Amino acid sequence: MSYSAAGQGNDSSGKRRIRDLLSQPDNLVCADCSAPDPKWASANIGVFICLKCCGVHRSLGTHISKVLSVTLDEWSDDDVDSMIEIGGNASANSVYEAFIPDGVSKPGPDASPDQRMQFIRSKYEHQEFLKPSLRITSVKGSNSSSQEPQHLEGMVEFIGLLKVTLKKGTNLAVRDMRSSDSYVLLTLGQQTAKSTVMKSNLNPVWNEELMLSVPRDCGSVKLQVFDYDALSGDDIMGEADIDIQPLITSAMAFGDPGMFGDMQIGKWLKSHDNALIEDSIINIADGKVIQEVHIKLQNVESGEIELELEWLRLDQ
Repeated sequence: MSYSAAGQGNDSSGKRRIRDLLSQPDNLVCADCSAPDPKWASANIGVFICLKCCGVHRSLGTHISKVLSVTLDEWSDDDVDSMIEIGGNASANSVYEAFIPDGVSKPGPDASPDQRMQFIRSKYEHQEFLKPSLRITSVKGSNSSSQEPQHLEGMVEFIGLLKVTLKKGTNLAVRDMRSSDSYVLLTLGQQTAKSTVMKSNLNPVWNEELMLSVPRDCGSVKLQVFDYDALSGDDIMGEADIDIQPLITSAMAFGDPGMFGDMQIGKWLKSHDNALIEDSIINIADGKVIQEVHIKLQNVESGEIELELEWLRLDQ
């Protein structure tokens, strides 16, 4: 998110809100090792952490943990809102530490770097301590207690549905004489979904819904834009990978979105490793889990795509 003049003017108010949240009893110690007086935070996870744990969080990458100093860094309005909405350490740990198995101990303030690294990676990167019914990684062995409906197609286990509303394209590449007959192809695993072809249009408005089943242990959704050619092979007009793990994690952590009011529950952060034009916010809105995505097409001279993702449980 870029900092506008208004956003900078609200910085003192945002910092005050963060300090007020930090002053709550559950936030007076580090969420990961219980060291007193944490001065750092993971804005997208919603926890306050100490300097030692802060180093481990930074090593995970901003796509997992966006680390900010409570006192030194500039906080965007979105980062402040995310922390406030999550509620701090107690709320976040009720999800990320809901099921710590026997034999695993939470590190203390004096834990070794290896102990700290192992626990934090297990907690956030691998999400090993979520309730079994909320885990998005496969559960090995025969003792899985997942309460989510399990649909099997051959050897594929589906955990939900992804509704993609393809909104529009902007400044797409020319592949014919002066324009292109544009369409979008989405690929997830062995599935594909194709939009309608928009004739001679470099700024198409689709507003079209495409549906994909989401398998357990899925990767990113591959988005490709093509120019339709009736006489020869279709020409590529750019591509991008859409990471749907933040959406899945947020949706499963909150369960039934109809039980909550409108609120932000997650975020896919813009970085040099992805095609995002801006941070992609995940919200509960009108009882639905929605994510707005604005991407710059890769491996092409120009083009942007705007779309909306909605997570649907299998029992919906």
